[in-house]
Amino acid sequence: MTAQSSHSVADAARNGISKPWLAVLAVWLAVANVAAQDAASTPRFVAVEVHFDSPEPVAAWQFELADRAGAMRVVGIEGGGHDAFPRAPYYDREALARGDAPRIVLADYSLAEDEALPRGRMHLATMHLMLDGEPDFALRLIKATNAEGVPVTASIALGAPDPQEIDP
Repeated sequence: MTAQSSHSVADAARNGISKPWLAVLAVWLAVANVAAQDAASTPRFVAVEVHFDSPEPVAAWQFELADRAGAMRVVGIEGGGHDAFPRAPYYDREALARGDAPRIVLADYSLAEDEALPRGRMHLATMHLMLDGEPDFALRLIKATNAEGVPVTASIALGAPDPQEIDP
């Protein structure tokens, strides 16, 4: 033991910490560090909602979600639940099945009358993701149109699912 480390042990002993407890503390810190590294590298599953907002009726939309960090793998997609868009949105099912797509593009359209089309804030889709690391999402609205195909003013954002919407 060097003079420096024996001085540190002596200081710890004066402060009421014995050598065996220091050894236990050192082992505990090492195990906690390994566990934290394991937890950070363990894939986890999350649900991410995509919300859309437009003051005008929306008949068709398309967006892209990418992960600049490469941590995302899309494992499932659900529709948003609006009556004008009753099914899951369209997407590249083969890329999803392969699990190697660095991004995914989703789109949908409705032939409903203007009165039945959504306006305001709308839940477009829920994406089920496997994350292996910390993602760096890039969400981009490609297009949003009305029933005549004219572009509408709109914004898009990611959000967490509303726990009240999930059936137990």
